[in-house]
Amino acid sequence: MLPEETVTQQLRQAGYRITRPRRAVIRVLLADEAHLSPAEVHERAKRHCATVGLVTVYRTLDILAEMGLVQRIHAEDGCHSYVTTSKGHHHHLICRQCGSTLEFEGCNLGELCARISQDTGYVVEQHLLELVGLCATCR
Repeated sequence: MLPEETVTQQLRQAGYRITRPRRAVIRVLLADEAHLSPAEVHERAKRHCATVGLVTVYRTLDILAEMGLVQRIHAEDGCHSYVTTSKGHHHHLICRQCGSTLEFEGCNLGELCARISQDTGYVVEQHLLELVGLCATCR
């Protein structure tokens, strides 16, 4: 997991101010390896900074995702959650019934990405793999 100062330093270098509310959001994300919804981040961040607003949470999450410091996890209901990317490259299994998420490594998508690049002209820089189904408990 990245230290808080490393994250704040990267934000400063990218031209962002480090406000108390933004720091509260960062602390919440770094303190928990779970996938957190913006509402959960907001609720927990208020413990560090009572004035943090939900808009600030969303903006900070968007900035951190754009910088590659957090990863957005999509849910079937259209909502999403966030997790820090300090664990390295990984993917997710998501239960469509209870919403539980399990991470896994390895995907061997090199040939597929190369073929898609050749067919479309896109340069694939990264990928996100989410598999949705039923966990053992819900099945």
